[in-house]
Amino acid sequence: MSLDQFRYKITIQYDGTRYHGWQIQKNHITIQSEIEKGIKDLCSQKTSLYGSGRTDSGVHAIGQVAHFDLSEKIEPKIILNALNAKINNDIRIIYCEQVNNDFHARFSAKKRYYIYRLRTNQFLLDHYFTYHSGPLDFKLLNKASQLVVGEHDFTSFSKNNKKITNRRCIIYDSIWKETGSVLNYHITGNRFLHHMVRYLVGTMVEVAKNKFSIKSFEELISFPKEDVRIFKAPPEGLILEKVEYE
Repeated sequence: MSLDQFRYKITIQYDGTRYHGWQIQKNHITIQSEIEKGIKDLCSQKTSLYGSGRTDSGVHAIGQVAHFDLSEKIEPKIILNALNAKINNDIRIIYCEQVNNDFHARFSAKKRYYIYRLRTNQFLLDHYFTYHSGPLDFKLLNKASQLVVGEHDFTSFSKNNKKITNRRCIIYDSIWKETGSVLNYHITGNRFLHHMVRYLVGTMVEVAKNKFSIKSFEELISFPKEDVRIFKAPPEGLILEKVEYE
């Protein structure tokens, strides 16, 4: 990056229902592509937007972080208001600030916080939850969730990608909380692999249904394998909650 460029950090909320994930993809509408178009309209300058991570198709965020560079200095409040006027209403920029040029939304991040929301009764108009019918053993859910804490190779719980050689992640917090008919799964880690949270949630739910043993779940963590039989939760219950920096 040239020294006469200015770097901006933005915090973003979005409803991912009608988007094909975060990352730009040919012939698909994505969060990244929509915001980049807004920046180009604002500044008459093509720029690349770098996110803290790539959320899947249908996944939401209330605290996604991204950065981009401009060749001219613009007041952050002007950028925030102008972008929100140009992009779709289901994407909102909630904060904008100028940062040092060595800041990187992905590589400077220390922790990422996700929440997965599960309902045990159905609301037809509520697409920020995944609906589950049938009994779940809440104690088994949390017994499984505690096995996730620590540094592990999460090969068993990730989409097979030969380009990813390091599949170790540090999980600082992993817990299910119950409020009435809502089960919220909170997980915090230094990084996450592709589909990792959804695979963890889907498999933990099978454990709580007594259709997959807690011993088998523990073995997937202790003895990671590719292409194992696990279960992936739907995307609509998953929300990127926050990204933490030093």
